[in-house]
Amino acid sequence: MKRRRLITSLMLMVSVLIAAQCGAAVSSPNEAPVSTESAAVINNEENNTSREETVAEAVSDVDENTADSEAKSATENSEAEVPDESTVHGTDPACDDPFADVGVNNLRFTPNVWTADQIARYAGEEIVDSSSGLITNFCLHNIDYREVLSGGPPPDGIPPIDNPTFEPLADGDAWLSDNHPVIALVVGDEARAYPLGILTRHEIANDTIAGMPVAVTFCPLCNAGIVFNREVEGEVLRFGVSGNLRNSDLIMWDNKTLSWWQQFTGEAIVGEMTGTRLEIIPAQMVAWKDFKAAHPEGVVLSSEGRNVDVNPYTGYDSSTQPFLFRDTSGQPAAPDPRLPALERVLGYASNETAVAYPLSAIAEIGVIADTIDGQEVVIFYEPGAASALDGSVISESREVGAAGMFIPLVAGEMLTFSYDNGRITDNETGSEWDIFGTAVDGELEGSQLEPVVSHTHFWFAWAAFQPDTRVYER
Repeated sequence: MKRRRLITSLMLMVSVLIAAQCGAAVSSPNEAPVSTESAAVINNEENNTSREETVAEAVSDVDENTADSEAKSATENSEAEVPDESTVHGTDPACDDPFADVGVNNLRFTPNVWTADQIARYAGEEIVDSSSGLITNFCLHNIDYREVLSGGPPPDGIPPIDNPTFEPLADGDAWLSDNHPVIALVVGDEARAYPLGILTRHEIANDTIAGMPVAVTFCPLCNAGIVFNREVEGEVLRFGVSGNLRNSDLIMWDNKTLSWWQQFTGEAIVGEMTGTRLEIIPAQMVAWKDFKAAHPEGVVLSSEGRNVDVNPYTGYDSSTQPFLFRDTSGQPAAPDPRLPALERVLGYASNETAVAYPLSAIAEIGVIADTIDGQEVVIFYEPGAASALDGSVISESREVGAAGMFIPLVAGEMLTFSYDNGRITDNETGSEWDIFGTAVDGELEGSQLEPVVSHTHFWFAWAAFQPDTRVYER
């Protein structure tokens, strides 16, 4: 009953916030159509069905001892969280009006929420001290505020995982199918798998691995799984889900400055930390079976007894119009037409170059050799990983596979590779290699290729953040 009351209260609060925050941006009933499969789930932001269900299920796992007090606090203060047009928090003496170019009435997010006392009601006093005086400095930003859209839930309405627990691989086999997609993270001698069936419900896991504080993040709307070092300038940050989106991508917030961070790029876009970039830690999105084979001593993020084989975004990656992908006027944005909007691509970006490799092209060849910024790279493909955003049951969803990018150099010798009947071998020694760039058999067994930071994303999001990207063609 306590959990039911919490869910009911939160859903009421979400409805209030949607009405208040998105009133200027509610889409027309005639907006660009989506596929029949996904229409019931991702119709428009008035329904927010998928994200609300995710919030409800995630919140149902909150400790019952705190459920009533949190629900009561959220409900009692819901009116205070609606923007007051006469007062906008977050300004500083050097800035008369941070929203002068937009107009506070035209904002599609709620600025007044971003004070310590308000955020503490959502995230808890242990995360943000309500008496600290922290506010988000909206005067500092490097984006157009018209690009920011409320996704529905309030800050931490989709709760991050702050104290993750892990299980041995044998225990994970009891609830994970071999094709379940996971984010594989290896730091030092430690290897951990973070199933997407869990991360779709939490989006962020604040963890520490081999002494390194990390944020393991996944934005379902962009299929973006990225790991960051969350130590910045000697301070360890705790990241949460802001409830806001830009280019349909998750905007995170930190508990030390209440700055906003773009998950896709790892850059602070609003607040005191604006312009700061988080260090990206190499990680791959692969099938559970591949993680197990490569890291038999590894561990997996615990499901805490929940069924994580259920996809709350059923049919999403078959959509033609990405959910909550909007232009600065609030209308559905037109995805880059060079590829289908929700085609998966392996994306690489540096200060000089951006390249997108469609997974369909990588799968057709198995191995791709390319040169980026004068550096030779090789891309491996491995079949078997299911989509976490296709069917209602992840283990029964369509196969999308996995890809990884590496520098093909071992002991000073540049290698070339071939793909035959699912096996990746180098032409110089005939050694066999896996999706992690590790030689698993032959003369070079045990050798490791250096990974190149790259990630699998939906094309529309990659192109939105990297509009000058080159699209690989055979």
